[in-house]
Amino acid sequence: MTEEYEEREPDYRFTLANERTYLAYLRTSLACYAGGLSAVQFLDLGPDRWPARIIGVVLVTVGIITTAGAFRRWQQNLAAIRRGGPLPLTRLPLMLGATIAVVGLIGLIFSLWR
Repeated sequence: MTEEYEEREPDYRFTLANERTYLAYLRTSLACYAGGLSAVQFLDLGPDRWPARIIGVVLVTVGIITTAGAFRRWQQNLAAIRRGGPLPLTRLPLMLGATIAVVGLIGLIFSLWR
């Protein structure tokens, strides 16, 4: 059963809330970029520095994924709002939370191991 929704101009508050969510994801992306580059530059977790490089690469990669995912989510939400339909589900917050927790745990383990 396919429901068709007529597109209409949404209440501007919903549009602005969608934009604020998009900007929050972009700030999170920037934090991932900064954290990843800082990890590579400043973490001293051994002579080869490979743990810092792994943490850096993971964080920058997650930043890139978050930037792309945020744009896609913003577009999908705007389309759903205009149709008056339900907002699509996303795994972006779960991915971000899990990645940050794992990276933090890796950093803690290497800090204690050193």
